[in-house]
Amino acid sequence: MATTHEVTSPAARHRARHAAPPRSRPHSEVLLLAALAALFTVIQLLLVVAPGMDLGWDESVYVSQVSRDIPAAFFSAPRSRGVSALVAPVALLTASTLALRVYLAVLSGAALFLALWLWRPLLGTRVVAAAAVLFTSLWVTLLYGPQAMPNLWVALVALIAVGCFLHAAAPGRTARGALTGLGLAFAALTLLRPHDAAWLALPLGVAALFLRGRRRLLLLAVIAAGVVLGGAQWVVEAFTSYGGVLARMDRANAIEGGLGWHLAFADQLSTLDASHTLCRPCDAVWRHKGDAVWWFALPVLVAAGVALAPRRAGQAPGARFLPAACGLSLALPYLVLIDYAAPRFLLPAYALLALPAAECLVRLPARVRPALRPAVTGAVIAIVLAQLVTQQIVLHRAVRISTIGNEDYVRIAAELHRLGVRPPCLVTGPMATPVGYQARCASGQTAGHNENLTPDGVLRLARSRPVAVLTPRGGRPPAYASDWPSRPLPNLSYHQGYRVHLSPR
Repeated sequence: MATTHEVTSPAARHRARHAAPPRSRPHSEVLLLAALAALFTVIQLLLVVAPGMDLGWDESVYVSQVSRDIPAAFFSAPRSRGVSALVAPVALLTASTLALRVYLAVLSGAALFLALWLWRPLLGTRVVAAAAVLFTSLWVTLLYGPQAMPNLWVALVALIAVGCFLHAAAPGRTARGALTGLGLAFAALTLLRPHDAAWLALPLGVAALFLRGRRRLLLLAVIAAGVVLGGAQWVVEAFTSYGGVLARMDRANAIEGGLGWHLAFADQLSTLDASHTLCRPCDAVWRHKGDAVWWFALPVLVAAGVALAPRRAGQAPGARFLPAACGLSLALPYLVLIDYAAPRFLLPAYALLALPAAECLVRLPARVRPALRPAVTGAVIAIVLAQLVTQQIVLHRAVRISTIGNEDYVRIAAELHRLGVRPPCLVTGPMATPVGYQARCASGQTAGHNENLTPDGVLRLARSRPVAVLTPRGGRPPAYASDWPSRPLPNLSYHQGYRVHLSPR
């Protein structure tokens, strides 16, 4: 009887409710997160990689820097070497675009799992899983998963950095692993995009100031060390190629159009239907307005999520607010400081804001009256499902547009080969960078932001190798090529009326 009383007493029931969960439960929760990360990779392979999307303009620049068989394209001042380092293991072995896409899809899934695994002890499996669904279902996340572009990688590494910061800042914990992860994450961020690393360091640095004692200085030192480690290459390149850090920053600022007060909210809205992956100048018409409903709902969900998030034992001060603060900080320059837009720019912000948004969706049903909970739960599920369907429709549109557009570069390269332009060779004029990559030629410009040649230099090269000058419809060749024979290029999907001027043999 005593044993029965002990099991059924209120105190015993209270102890049982708060006892540690069975050992199998954490394993099953980790398996759930692993399954979500694997699904992220599989969807990329099926919906983005399988249609056969060739490399785009920026991808051609990054991959050519480390390709064994393709001359390196001009690397302008705003760019950083992180993506080139990321793709090097594949690009050094093969020029296969398919191999590169598969590698990046698998690697992005692995990075997502690492981020989710770090956040699970901080927010719980349900919230982290819901955040993963919200973020990875966005068409822009899926589209850029297998692409050699920096923005999704900044997003995933930012998630890891903020997670490591919160682990390291939690009172009473031994934080060596978290501190190491934080430093490496900031090194990777700075190598990928130095200005994004700076905008993330800002709220984390402020948060560190609210900590007590030695841990405050330690966190600030680790962030600073990561930035120095990741930025060392950029600084060295600034002195060797641009005349110093300030000179490189001035050049980058000029290429970016000048940083200043530019409200880009409407510009970002016009890109959310995937009709433009880059809007510069941004005069596009906002057509599919229903595709942007989630964008207006996101601030509401984030604010509600911060308010509904429970105070968790053992968390660092301000932990509830930090993902939202970091997400807003990463979004700020792209919303108010530049006068053009691309949906990928906000991927780091979306990744972090998905966490408080998920808190809202997970916690909301429990905060209403019991009679209303089934209806609220059903509404949340219906809204999420509608978002999933809508994003897949936009993804299909985005993949089709990108695949067709990038195929133009391949078709031009094939025509150049037919006309006798083969390595070693040079392509200049509009689209020279992606066309040069596909043709296995060097690429260059004699004017503009990517200027790396002079007319005399082009003429010298033309004595020893084929040179192709591309001109758009109605365009005129440069003076040095005015008497070169020209041929019309085949009708393309997005680039009509182009001609190629070929150096005399």
